[in-house]
Parts: sequence; structure tokens; C-alpha cells
Amino acid sequence: MLVFEGEIKMKIEKMVKDRNIVEKLARDGIVDATEVQEKAIPVIMDGKDAVVQSETGSGKTLAFVLPIAEKLHGEGIKALIIAPTRELAKQITSVFKKYTHLKSVSIYGGVSISRQIEELQHANVAVGTPGRLLDLIERGELRLSEIQFLVLDEADRMLDMGFIGDIEKIIEATNEYRQTLLFSATIPDEVVRISRKYMKEPIKILIERKTTTVKQKHLFYVVSVNEKFSLLVHLLKNSNGSHSLIFCATKKMTDSIAAQLKMHGIKAEAIHGDLSQKQREEVLHRFRKKMVRALVATDVAARGLDIDGITHVYNFDLPNEIEMYTHRAGRTARMGNEGMVISIVSDKDYVLFGRIYRAKEGLEEMKKPLFQKIPFKIDRYNKKRQRKGYYRRRY
Repeated sequence: MLVFEGEIKMKIEKMVKDRNIVEKLARDGIVDATEVQEKAIPVIMDGKDAVVQSETGSGKTLAFVLPIAEKLHGEGIKALIIAPTRELAKQITSVFKKYTHLKSVSIYGGVSISRQIEELQHANVAVGTPGRLLDLIERGELRLSEIQFLVLDEADRMLDMGFIGDIEKIIEATNEYRQTLLFSATIPDEVVRISRKYMKEPIKILIERKTTTVKQKHLFYVVSVNEKFSLLVHLLKNSNGSHSLIFCATKKMTDSIAAQLKMHGIKAEAIHGDLSQKQREEVLHRFRKKMVRALVATDVAARGLDIDGITHVYNFDLPNEIEMYTHRAGRTARMGNEGMVISIVSDKDYVLFGRIYRAKEGLEEMKKPLFQKIPFKIDRYNKKRQRKGYYRRRY
């Protein structure tokens, strides 16, 4: 594999021939290519398979949308993009529709399959989640024998979510002449195995992580369990103009946090797996339009979300592993903007946070501010463990 390193400065118009696309991008202020676009687009235009390691928010969607728009020809489904979540599938589809002439369709579960089958008859590009795509393939409604492009987006997340079997079945339904592109924030062994098995001498493009350096601050506060919600309210009320994503461990907790934040004058909503697709889309629309100031989510519900302008990420419940901490943090400080990652650490979090503290450089402990104590319901299980003295501060 070849590895591209170093920085390049290039304008979008130097890489894209279609003037209509260039003009549409320019109207949205997209003139300079991001690093992943600079490095990936020429490789893809040259017809090479590519493994691209690039974090969320780096501009990777346009890195494959633009060359596909330039090179795709013929009627019927000629490009297939596999994504881990319905939200990401819809976002990619919207980029195709906004900037290109190609007809694209989103394919995902939880909605009418008959309508998707109808839309496939008139589309050039199918963007979907593995389960529903495989369902359509097995029904004979999605034929991939003539596709020119296959894209696996956020490949590491799809593998984490257990989609490996479905993905391999989908790939095996395509033809051997396709151009295969794999985008992933990390390159674990399973991603390497997929690339070796299904790709032809792929070019490897590595984009260094940038969100966790100067533009992103990592802070934590140590408080008692009974003070966690009170501190969260205090921090939200004292961060004027913030657009915040708050992570919780359970669906029940997201609902509780969102409801009680609203009781205290903070525009908040929860998003989790129990919401219908329509409800999820409405919540995300309000959050993107900043009608909602704080989005309270589980890790599963937040997968695939691509929302610019998030200023703060709060870890109300600590993640189980450092990789998940990094993934959460990647939701802020995107595209060169500043962002803040704040962990609210209580006695029940010391073991989990100790692992993060030892692995993550630059974590700064903040002095506990004065704030109003606000009652918040705590489940009996945590209260019982607290009384027994189960937790110890270990970092």
C-alpha cells in the first residue's frame, strides 16, 4: 500500500470538472478542499481502490461523492454506499441530492420497504444500512452486478455494531470490476481483513486526528452522585450560546435528564432507540436548527450523527472504554472550530474514569463551582452500592 502524508493546498475547482457542482459548493462556502478531499479525490478519480482513515467531520463525504458524480455513467444503480445508521445514510443521500445530478435513494429499516423499492427503480445511487440492503438483495429488488462504485463508510463502527456478516454478503453480491472505497476513523484488524479480502491493491490514505489538540479542551469535575445533575444544569446555564450533546448510559436516563433540564429552563430533548424514525428526524431537525440547545443521547443513538456546530460534549455517564470517549469527543471541535469535552465524575465513576485519565493526555481537573443543589432521582442500585462504600477514587 502507498501512504500519502504531508499537507497539500488545493481548491475544489481544480479537482472537479463539473462547473454546476463547483458553483453549488461555492454558494455554501465550500471552496477550499479539506485534507481528506485533497488526498482522496485524485486517487478515486484515477480509478484506484482506497482505504481512507479519517475522523468524522473531516469532509470525507464529499471526498467520495464528488468523484462518483464525475465518473458514474449509465442507468440503474451504479453506486452503493453502506453506512452504519439511518441518520448517516440520509445525510449522505442529502449531499448527493444537493450538489450532484445523480438520483439517490436512502435505504434503511423502520419505514415502508415498498416505497424504497419504487424509488430504487429510478435511482443511480443507493445509500443504506446493511440489514435493509441485504433484505432488498435477497428479495431480488436490489441488483448489484453492474455497480461501478462500492463505498463502506464508517467501516469500524459497522463492525462494532455486528454488521460484518451482512456486509460480506452484500460485497459478494457485487461484481469484481467495481471500485471499492473504505472510509474509517480507525483501522482495526477486522477492517484490514476486509480490505485484503475484497479490495484490489488499495491506496492507503491516513489523515491525522486534529480535533483533540489545540481546538479541543478536555475538562472534568469531581462531585458526589447527588450533585451531578445540579452541576450539569449550572454548566449549561453558564455557557451562553452553547450547543451541547450530553451522553448518558441508558434510554431511561436520557429521558429523565432531558425532562428535568426542561423543568429548569433549558431547551433539551432526548434521542434513543425507542423513538420512531419520524420522531428521531424531528428531534435532530430541531437540534440542527438550534431550536433545541441540548441533545441528550445514548452512544447507540448518537452513532452516525453528523451535526456541525456542537460546542460542548458532556459525559454525564462515563463511557466504558477510551475508544468510546474519543468517539464522543469527536462530535465537537470539528472543521477547525473550538470545542469542549466535559466529564462529570462521581464516586461511582472512579474505576471507569481512571482508565480514561491514565490514557488521555491533557485532561484538566476543574475546581467545583458554587451551584444550587437540585433534586434528581437516583436509582436504588447506585444508592445501595454507595452506602456499602463500594467505590474508591483510583485515578
